[in-house]
Amino acid sequence: MTRQELYEQGKSILSFAHWRNRLVFWCGAIVIGIIAAGFAYISDYSQKLFAGMVAFNRFLPLIVCPLLFGLTAWLTSRYCPNATGSGIPQAIAARELETHKQRRALLGVPIILGKMFLTALGLLGGASIGREGPTVQIGAGILYLGGHLGKVDDKMSRSVILAGAAAGVAAAFNTPLAGIVFAIEEMARSFEHRYSSVVLTAIIFAGAASLSILGNYSYFGYAVGGFDIGRDLVAIVVIGGLGGFLGGLFARTLIDGGKCLYGVCQKRNLHHPAIFAALCGLIIAFLGLVTKSATFGTGYELAKGLLHGESTGSWLYTAAKLLATAVSGFSGIPGGIFSPSLSVGASFGASMASWFPSTPVAGMVLLGMTAYFASVTQAPITAFIIILEITGRQSLPVPLIAASVIAAAVSRMICPVSLYHALAKDFIEKAKHLHPDQNQSAIPRDALTHQM
Repeated sequence: MTRQELYEQGKSILSFAHWRNRLVFWCGAIVIGIIAAGFAYISDYSQKLFAGMVAFNRFLPLIVCPLLFGLTAWLTSRYCPNATGSGIPQAIAARELETHKQRRALLGVPIILGKMFLTALGLLGGASIGREGPTVQIGAGILYLGGHLGKVDDKMSRSVILAGAAAGVAAAFNTPLAGIVFAIEEMARSFEHRYSSVVLTAIIFAGAASLSILGNYSYFGYAVGGFDIGRDLVAIVVIGGLGGFLGGLFARTLIDGGKCLYGVCQKRNLHHPAIFAALCGLIIAFLGLVTKSATFGTGYELAKGLLHGESTGSWLYTAAKLLATAVSGFSGIPGGIFSPSLSVGASFGASMASWFPSTPVAGMVLLGMTAYFASVTQAPITAFIIILEITGRQSLPVPLIAASVIAAAVSRMICPVSLYHALAKDFIEKAKHLHPDQNQSAIPRDALTHQM
């Protein structure tokens, strides 16, 4: 490098614009961590309120679920249709879009606020949804808006969105490594190395802010299950294969099933977003009655109990929770599938424990969670790293790697296109067809029936 080039590089580093951009990113990442922590408290409080209603009268969900599902869907379709579903497809779509107006329709302030409020409202209505996926969209939106404020160029905006999404994962789960891998494997499917510092810095600041509020914790506590490759090889292969089948079926159902169900309702004049969502809420209420309220909410407590031997898995819960999560996705209300999928996987693994009595139940739960989660997302590396980090079992990677790879491979046979990327295509097409003078409310409201 010549003396002149060194001089120009040093001048650039010392420039106001250079440090202004970094200050915007750092502050944005801290805000992500703070909001993620607050969002966690709000979501937990919503679930406690709903649990209180169920404790007061176990039949109350037959009224509450349809009403709040319908209200949530109506508010979503009326005020922020791009807040529907998980939020990860929107973040992926935003990276592919070209203009600020198109990206703002998916990551703007109304979407960020609506995502938090409406997800909490959905949990208050007993929906089988999680907050982690929405936190990804919120994180991407906060950092993108910060980058726009800092006047970053369009090319770097894609990496800023990526960094915000990764920071959202890290803050939601307290899993910094999973945030990095998620950004590479699921969000981008490629990586721009020259912007890697943006991603890493965002994760560090967001994680630090979240930890300062929530404390240093493991999402599911610390698991005690162990594996022996020779003893548990058959269990690993079987769990991987069956988990891949279940997860692939679930993903395929979310991509195509909502459209079919909406078509049936349309023929009977039940296709209005609020009416359709209310019918979905009624199904959720019935599933909750059948399972003694187990399928309501995120499923976090049940999964944690299974992992620590405080409860037992059942095939009824596995099937009912999978169906409840799919129906919640069909309804079009905001909410993610991370926590419910981990719960389904945990119950699936625990239910399989009797098939392999020599393998510890906690180990079967870990395998089930990894296999099912990997098959739903088709992101095997992200899956096993998340499971390792949220259970504190960094010493058991090989069996979980094997289960996640097998599950993802089986899932692709059933659902060739990744769930999040398939749904992202819909948001991309709708955003590209927006009239230049229209805003995000112009997106067709019937789109929310299958945007999970």
